[in-house]
Amino acid sequence: MEPKSHWENIYSTRAPDAVSWFQPHAETSLRLIRNAGAGSHARVIDVGGGASTLVDDLLAAGFPRPTVLDLSGAAIATAQRRHGERASEVTWIEGDITRVALPARAYDVWHDRAVFHFLTDDADRAAYVRTLLHAVQPGGHVIVATFAEDGPLKCSGLPVVRYRPDQLHAEFGEPFELIAHEKEAHQTPGGTVQQFVYCFCRRVAP
Repeated sequence: MEPKSHWENIYSTRAPDAVSWFQPHAETSLRLIRNAGAGSHARVIDVGGGASTLVDDLLAAGFPRPTVLDLSGAAIATAQRRHGERASEVTWIEGDITRVALPARAYDVWHDRAVFHFLTDDADRAAYVRTLLHAVQPGGHVIVATFAEDGPLKCSGLPVVRYRPDQLHAEFGEPFELIAHEKEAHQTPGGTVQQFVYCFCRRVAP
């Protein structure tokens, strides 16, 4: 099944809080975004944010007009229904991160929890990094979380790439300075534990 069709089916047939990656609050992500030091005026994009609750907490914290990008229109629609009138305070983009055209230097903070590890093809990962370089301003921060080296081999029936912190940072290369990394033991709604690794980087000014 083509990736977009796969994710449209997932979000059309399963409750948002029933998927394995669901978090009532994305506490680690929100803490790292705050640690970026850009303040509550920072322009934040959540890649693969779809139905995630991170945008709820960004709005509650006063971040102005966060952007949520997701391949699945059904995931975005779920979040928009949850927000009601406040959905207009978010920029919603339905698109493939390896192909989407984002504005240049538009974001202070780039956040991705659990998209990058689905990119099993070298060309797709390279395209992702090109998009990131184009869209994040120099000095901006990048937070990417994937399954750790002891995490699952698949998610939602799809293969993933597992990473050690040094391997994950190496995918982004010299334009990104690694500031910190940490692991998170995520408990799924089904009660299993998945190991994630987070890398927190700064885009070096050219």
